[in-house]
Amino acid sequence: MRFRAVLLVAVCFLVFATARAEVLPEWAYPVLDPSVKPYADDGPHSLAGSAAQFTWPQLYNSMVAADWFPESHPPMPAAVARGTPPDVYACGMCHQPNGAGRPENASLAGLPAAYILQQLADMKSGARRSSGAEAGPEIRMVSSAAHVAQADAEAAAAYFAALPYRPTVRVVETERVPVTALIAGSLRAPVAGAGSEPIGQRVIEIPEDLERVKLHDPRATFIAYVPPGSIARGEAIAAGAGGSVPCATCHGAALQGQVLGEASVPPIAGRSALYIVRQLYDIRHGARAGAWSALMAPVVAGMELEDMIAVAAYVASRPVVGAP
Repeated sequence: MRFRAVLLVAVCFLVFATARAEVLPEWAYPVLDPSVKPYADDGPHSLAGSAAQFTWPQLYNSMVAADWFPESHPPMPAAVARGTPPDVYACGMCHQPNGAGRPENASLAGLPAAYILQQLADMKSGARRSSGAEAGPEIRMVSSAAHVAQADAEAAAAYFAALPYRPTVRVVETERVPVTALIAGSLRAPVAGAGSEPIGQRVIEIPEDLERVKLHDPRATFIAYVPPGSIARGEAIAAGAGGSVPCATCHGAALQGQVLGEASVPPIAGRSALYIVRQLYDIRHGARAGAWSALMAPVVAGMELEDMIAVAAYVASRPVVGAP
């Protein structure tokens, strides 16, 4: 009889665990089809307001940060401007010279230098990785973190920390979104002529002007489509609904970040909704387990994917104090 009771408990646990199992939200992790190639070289391209010209190979060279507006920021440190082949990529190529980043990677402008350095250390140690094991941007980032010289890392962190952050995303609630696919550079964009589809429980973040984003225009902006009601639901969760820890406790009253003891808590207001979803998911599933991630682990422990989407929608919709 006792054996049957133990067996019943084991079966119930297995059923519960199976029900809880989550399928990776592939829409959040940019895994580019290897058959998708960068654009063919068809001569130099120009961008409004810039005297520079670049070819596609120059714009998509991971070892060099093509800089359209060098006069708009301080001189880039060597590690931001250029990579060190074969393992360390140019920081400014993906994160852009102004630190704006894109949905497939992080916006670094205005993040505390100590926070950036801690993330590099966590990637190098294996404490921070990606739930999407084949996500190209994360693979390149881990490679760079593992091989970058400490002096270069410190120079890059100080550079990005000193840059002002200008929000590049606006959040739109909708029931339907364009049918999208990943194109060169792990960028999600609408498929021409494919129409629309229900958004379901997803965040679909796409360029407002695809041509500008393809050209790596650091001023380009994005739309983050989220399910209806996400912002209000996210605001309630962020405020502590259901007994959760309010986001402002660590990230500050306006979600602009703050220092708590030895931890530099990053600003999150106005940042990419898609990026925020990935971070919440990675912490919830143990892919981000660095020293400061422990502060977030209890907060996200009870979150379902829908909660993460809602929080990301709310946070991304918040204004950035003092943004240029």
